[in-house]
Amino acid sequence: MGKIAFIFPGQGSQYSGMGRELYENYSSIQELFDKIDATAGRSISKLCFEGSEEELKQTINSQPAILSTSIASYEALKQEIDIKPDFVAGHSLGEYSALYAAGVMQAEELIKLVQKRAELMANAPSGSMTAILGLDEEKINTLIQESSPAGIICAANYNTPDQTVISGETAAIEQANELAKEMGAKRVVPLAVSGAFHSPLMRPISEVYAKFVDNADIKQADTPVVTNVDAQETTSEDKMASKMVKQMYSSVYWKQSISYMMEQGVDTFIEIGPGKVLSGMIRKISRDVKVYNVSDKISLEKVKEAFASQVSV
Repeated sequence: MGKIAFIFPGQGSQYSGMGRELYENYSSIQELFDKIDATAGRSISKLCFEGSEEELKQTINSQPAILSTSIASYEALKQEIDIKPDFVAGHSLGEYSALYAAGVMQAEELIKLVQKRAELMANAPSGSMTAILGLDEEKINTLIQESSPAGIICAANYNTPDQTVISGETAAIEQANELAKEMGAKRVVPLAVSGAFHSPLMRPISEVYAKFVDNADIKQADTPVVTNVDAQETTSEDKMASKMVKQMYSSVYWKQSISYMMEQGVDTFIEIGPGKVLSGMIRKISRDVKVYNVSDKISLEKVKEAFASQVSV
């Protein structure tokens, strides 16, 4: 059997009712959510279990809710199956769940930090983001270059070989959207976001955020974290802290992170947290790896069965 990576989803994976089943089935998860609610100073659990789609879409709500559900899913998995990953990684916000799994930060510390991150991002300078499907990296680079006279623009998320998200000033993004269609993009999907995340426009708020990161209790990772900003493994607390700040205004090198882990021998990915967004992305990056997800009791049972059969072989 090859190596295993745990991966954690980011914004966009939320849904009403997430985490509820785990809460109802595990007393340890109830305690965890109670602790999170007390730390957050509001009921994140109620938001996860009963929040409307509209409420959960808001950055200020979705980030702590997804983080909490991902941490709960990870704890349930740990309780049921004895698996230690060789690597952990998370997509944008998901990197904070990965930090938890790597022992870098405790749940309370992470909730406080992510609430601050969400608050800053919700009030970020205005801008736009668009998902471009069907253009390769070379064409995306051309697209950005040709649209840049209209304003700041960059690739925000390298999700799969076929999907890249661009981010920046609205005029430049609108120009890029039209140009992408002319260049033969399969789909051009403007995203409903409040700012130009993962772009240079986020630098001013990253400087504010840095003060909160500096005051956080960050420890050395006990499992390598493959970080968004460079698709490289990180364990040192100093590097982790600087990358957390840099992540706000840097591209998310997701397909490169998955490729890196595969090059290191990873052949099994377990997506831990709400939804299956990352599982879908990984299948587009490679058909040669096994992908599982854990978000509720049923998906957890499937992973248990899969690993029980592998162990007995």
